[in-house]
Amino acid sequence: MRSAVNIHAAVGLNVMRLRNKRGLTQEELSSRAGLTRHYLIGIEAGVRNPSLEILAKLADGLGVKVGALVKEVKPMAVDR
Repeated sequence: MRSAVNIHAAVGLNVMRLRNKRGLTQEELSSRAGLTRHYLIGIEAGVRNPSLEILAKLADGLGVKVGALVKEVKPMAVDR
């Protein structure tokens, strides 16, 4: 079972990766989702505990299903 801290971090990383993949700024996504930029920063940092309603708003703003935000994060390969 994953700890709450790991789940918050995974959600934050998923939101950030999807936002960057779509070329959105934090300001643009927070506006689309009806959130403050400060709250979005906390989610991406893994220090906020967003409700299901907030996850649904973020998913809508990103054009994905909520499941894409809560899936386990796989480590990224590092080129050396």
